[in-house]
Amino acid sequence: MRIDSHHHLWDLSARDYDWMAGDQMAPIRRNFAIADLHSAIAGTGIERTVFVQASMTHEETYEALVLAEQVPTIVAVVGWLDVDSSASLAECEKYLAAKGGRYLKGIRDIAQDHPDSNYLARAQVVKTVQGLGKLDITYDILTKTPELKAAIELVRACPDTRFVLDHISKPYISRQELEPWKSLITELATFENVSCKISGLVTEANWKDWEVSDFTPYTDHIIESFSTSRIMFGSDWPVALLAADSYSQVVDLAEKVTSGFSDSEKEAFWALNVARSYKITNL
Repeated sequence: MRIDSHHHLWDLSARDYDWMAGDQMAPIRRNFAIADLHSAIAGTGIERTVFVQASMTHEETYEALVLAEQVPTIVAVVGWLDVDSSASLAECEKYLAAKGGRYLKGIRDIAQDHPDSNYLARAQVVKTVQGLGKLDITYDILTKTPELKAAIELVRACPDTRFVLDHISKPYISRQELEPWKSLITELATFENVSCKISGLVTEANWKDWEVSDFTPYTDHIIESFSTSRIMFGSDWPVALLAADSYSQVVDLAEKVTSGFSDSEKEAFWALNVARSYKITNL
């Protein structure tokens, strides 16, 4: 079995997605429903998926939980919370009690490009994420390089919470810039409760002109730092369509950067590590 640890769905008539503004976002500024996902994954070997929030609203998360209850493909939901709010843990408990609440396996807030690069190290954020650990909920880290130091401080303060780093923290692949991302990743990976999604690669490269060799300095470092026991595949579909021709092209890229893996390492990368990181048992 293969599991996609990171995809989105959205209905633009239901709410605004402000981050989708601008001409360059036009290719994905349309509705993507579960039927579109099923068409996209056909023939790729992907059988199960993790829905990840794309809107900073509670409503999207509730809708995703209901969808997971109805559709066997989606085996986990990473919902949204304002983790800097003292009310966020109570909101999380509402998710868990709602229809489909058993599918809530993770929470994410948006730290990348935050006006405060220290956002993830704020006292209330730390308190909230510690509380998520007590609820057995994973926290997804969404950062770029400037926010990685705060992410490390958050992880250090939350030894009993599971973490998943999204999109290898979005290094500046288009500029072929490695530092300080590389050193910060090395430090983050020393914490055994952190895993990493090899996802979101193509949209950090030159959208119209990339090749596999552009990514290997980054993916090789992720593999070395986290080991094959703490990395997983994520498509970041449909966002990936900004720089990839199709879902299958993203899968092909992941196959190429992990081509040296043994059969057991591939099984871990494509399924087992996802299931462990999000405590997914309904496979």
